[in-house]
Amino acid sequence: MFKDKTVFITGGSRGIGKAIGLKLASMGANIVIAAKTTEPHPKLEGTIFSAAEEMEKAGGKALAVKCDIREEGDVTAAIAAAVEKFGGIDILINNASAINISPPSALPLKQYDLMQDINARGTYLVTRHCVPHLRKSSHAHILTLSPPLSLNAEWFKHFAPYTLSKFGMSMITLGYSHELKKDKIAANCLWPRTTIATAAVQNILGGDELMKRSRKPEIVADAAAVILAKSPSEFTGNFCIDDEILASAGITDLAHYAVTPGGDLQTDIFL
Repeated sequence: MFKDKTVFITGGSRGIGKAIGLKLASMGANIVIAAKTTEPHPKLEGTIFSAAEEMEKAGGKALAVKCDIREEGDVTAAIAAAVEKFGGIDILINNASAINISPPSALPLKQYDLMQDINARGTYLVTRHCVPHLRKSSHAHILTLSPPLSLNAEWFKHFAPYTLSKFGMSMITLGYSHELKKDKIAANCLWPRTTIATAAVQNILGGDELMKRSRKPEIVADAAAVILAKSPSEFTGNFCIDDEILASAGITDLAHYAVTPGGDLQTDIFL
């Protein structure tokens, strides 16, 4: 299904983006890692180069491209490099995201701008420039890591700026799904049922204790593969939850995804 398909992943040097890349690489895909990390960081594992190396070891081909999705020049250059190396783009994964769960009254403007620029604006910008290449693909998908939309005040009273940025990603993707339906380009969103063991959970949300109550990124990667295998003309405009997607494919035993086998799981925010 994914052999020789080219997958462009934003922020794919670690966490969920990297897990999706490894999954699709193991199925023969070409993976483009478009992210900022070119040098090792003391608190963050991996770089775009180490991630690309892992993609190739998993069975795919890979290209590492330094890209800040806030900068249009970076985005167009990264896409051009991907097309030059692999001949086109079939799948776009909008994974790059910034998080700060401070309430509006306490959040610095700089952090507000960062989340809006990376999350909502970045998703729009990267997708916009990938669309001409997706139109040439026979199996074109856009998949955005963002939550189902809701006006429940629970998601606004504590961290409205972050909610705005993530819902912005979802709304942009929903808009693209309707605009591009005629072109047979699917656009869907995917969100995890539980917290996922990533650097954001470890360093920002809850440390070791929350990590223990999380699932591994591989559950999101496996769900992404199920979505991306679907016909673009038949499955688009959906807000997907990882365990529901896996259940639809007959996968209901999720025990091996837990960081702590048999332990309690923490439901993710927005659900």
